[in-house]
Amino acid sequence: MKKILLLSDTHSFIDEQIMKYVRQADEVWHAGDIGDLSVTDAIQKEKPLRAVFGNIDDAKARVEFPLNNRFMCEGVDVWITHIGGYPDKYNVAIRDEIQSNPPKLFICGHSHILKVQFDKKLNLLHMNPGACGKHGFHQVRTMLRFEIDGEKIQQLEVIELGRK
Repeated sequence: MKKILLLSDTHSFIDEQIMKYVRQADEVWHAGDIGDLSVTDAIQKEKPLRAVFGNIDDAKARVEFPLNNRFMCEGVDVWITHIGGYPDKYNVAIRDEIQSNPPKLFICGHSHILKVQFDKKLNLLHMNPGACGKHGFHQVRTMLRFEIDGEKIQQLEVIELGRK
């Protein structure tokens, strides 16, 4: 079993409130728009990190992290990308691949809107943790926390970090 902390759109911001949750996780996943790499450096000092770069990330982030990160966690096929869209409205850049070879868990960021939705057509769970940074139009900073146990995605929690 793995306890996962999922965050996105830090836009160069990390604080002790976020780090408290980082320390409680087994792994941290970042769905892009990292901003300054001091954010991912701080996380990696505490826990293993899987991340992708986002549209605001510079060349350094694009060298360190991929655009798409697809991997197995326990028995779950996971795909993380920054601009992924939503069920029935997936980004054109990934639409063909997600339809021909869907993961069990599809994660993206970018919108700053927390949303968890099951895609019945592709039989996958879509997650967007919202934004935990202070830049953007969102009003409340959010993250997601969940467990992967074998092939099960369970114990999903929304973490609200307060107003930005």
